[in-house]
Amino acid sequence: MSSFLWKDWAGYAAVRRYDAYSEREYFAIRTTAALQDYSPLTKYDLRGPDAKRLASRITVRDVTRLGTGRIAYTLMCNEKGWVLDDGTVQVLGDDWVRLTMAERWLHWLHEHARGFDVTITDVTRDLAILSLQGPRARDILDPVTGFDLGKMRFFRIRQTTVAGIACTVGRTGYTGDLGFEITVAADQAGAVWDAIIEEGKPHQLEPIGLDALDVSRIEAGYMLQGCDYHSARSVLTDARKSTPDELAMDWAVDMDDREIPFVGQRAVAKERAEKRQRWAFVGLVYDVPFLEKLYDSYGMPPHFAPEACRDAVPVYQGNKQIGQATSHTWSPVLKQRIALASVRPSLAKPGTRLLAEYTVDFDRRKVPVTVVDKTFFAPERKTSTPGRDA
Repeated sequence: MSSFLWKDWAGYAAVRRYDAYSEREYFAIRTTAALQDYSPLTKYDLRGPDAKRLASRITVRDVTRLGTGRIAYTLMCNEKGWVLDDGTVQVLGDDWVRLTMAERWLHWLHEHARGFDVTITDVTRDLAILSLQGPRARDILDPVTGFDLGKMRFFRIRQTTVAGIACTVGRTGYTGDLGFEITVAADQAGAVWDAIIEEGKPHQLEPIGLDALDVSRIEAGYMLQGCDYHSARSVLTDARKSTPDELAMDWAVDMDDREIPFVGQRAVAKERAEKRQRWAFVGLVYDVPFLEKLYDSYGMPPHFAPEACRDAVPVYQGNKQIGQATSHTWSPVLKQRIALASVRPSLAKPGTRLLAEYTVDFDRRKVPVTVVDKTFFAPERKTSTPGRDA
């Protein structure tokens, strides 16, 4: 049975799920392997002697310190230190950097490229990205790739071939599992997709849509723009904007000994010096026995479906609202109801007991939740390298 469910993703029609329900696709991510089309992501190539320097200017990473073949997760900020977007920066050569982001930023890049010897090209429509994720991803991709993937370390990228077609293969993903992302010329993507699907048949590879991905990214603790935070470009009030530290992204901000300061660096440094962080991005675990009793009080069985919800709900300490849960789902692998949330920093310590709004039979209630680290699921296979380093 086909779902015929599609969703707009940056102007493209993207599959939500192939079947009536997304469980089969979700369990492929966690137990076998899953293949998904990420092509709507925005992609920019920076080429020239100052490619790394410009990338360092417009992202919080000091890209000048990254060697060829490295990938880094990163953010872009405006002059006030508010986050504009998140994505990756890929170093494909000494004078070649590729940025992937959720939104379009060509004007922003050109605005900050003055004085840099660099050419900026929007390659979004020229390149497709296929994401292969799951425990068997390496076993499926390795036979059709011109490189021993057992040697590829986490967050590395390599120019190679897949099924004899020129590609770049990066060891990254948005599921929190072992995974690879294959970037290929758009007109060759179908052939690469078919080759991976064919190789994956003995491994029970499944194509997946956005619904299963949403559950897995919440389990991994990965934020989503437009849900867990909003681009400072798209909201009107500072109350809805976020700084890197408020999104628990302080680890990705390179502040020290930079040749090129990033846009917004002074504002981020001032926030830290003055201890003005308003929010902490955390994980929440719901009290499932309480939820079971709550459903029973309505004469209903518990409804715990592995389906992500992006509707923000209030989080309380007693009767006082102290935050909001922005992404929540039932986790089949953890057997827990989990959420990503922003709460006041004083209440972000793991083990803190709070309350979150929960609706049963159209009745809004407060249910117990516990603050935990936002990375709910992080298997060793995600980062381990069975072969030697590459």
